[in-house]
Amino acid sequence: MQQPANTTNQAQAVGTLYVVSAPSGAGKTSLLKAVLAQMPELKLSVSTTTRAQRPGEEDGVDYNFVALEKFQAMLEQDAFLEHAQVFGNYYGTSRWWLEEQLAQGQDVILEIDWQGAEQVRHLMPACRSIFILPPSKTALQERLNHRGQDSEAVIASRMQAARNEMQQYASYDFLIINDDFDTAKNELAAIFVAERQRVQQQELRYRELINELLSGE
Repeated sequence: MQQPANTTNQAQAVGTLYVVSAPSGAGKTSLLKAVLAQMPELKLSVSTTTRAQRPGEEDGVDYNFVALEKFQAMLEQDAFLEHAQVFGNYYGTSRWWLEEQLAQGQDVILEIDWQGAEQVRHLMPACRSIFILPPSKTALQERLNHRGQDSEAVIASRMQAARNEMQQYASYDFLIINDDFDTAKNELAAIFVAERQRVQQQELRYRELINELLSGE
């Protein structure tokens, strides 16, 4: 009996790359943390940045914090899959780490802005991209104010940037409106779950079972 495709002994499941973007204050980081707590099979990529470390952040967990000179040296070594300058600071995603994780079958999430997402989609068109929007401009303003981390001038700058960023939503595969947190969290998790059930991935993940079920014995 003919065997299903993509079930050779040499085949290995390749991880899925997810790109998640949102304007500052839309709740992207909180949503991802909640989903990752429920789905440990996912892994969040840790970006490298020249931004100053904020209270409560841990180096190597929230970001890899480096000096500008170090970041520039890494750029010269082609160490980043994507990089961007945001609010005067540089951010980048490690090319080598990401490629290694995906080759091992690990699903990886990149939490990056639309500029970086555009670069990644060009280099890795098989990735899945998700954009998160706030329920209103008023809600976004309130969330930025409640952070208590930025001056009024910085908040005004972030609001202006948010208006520009939100125009990019149409270039993404999925769109989530973060109005009710639990609803948005469940919608985000549903995307990750559905992607793992694609036939090509399931064939590779369960090829022994599929071969047994379809065998003539």
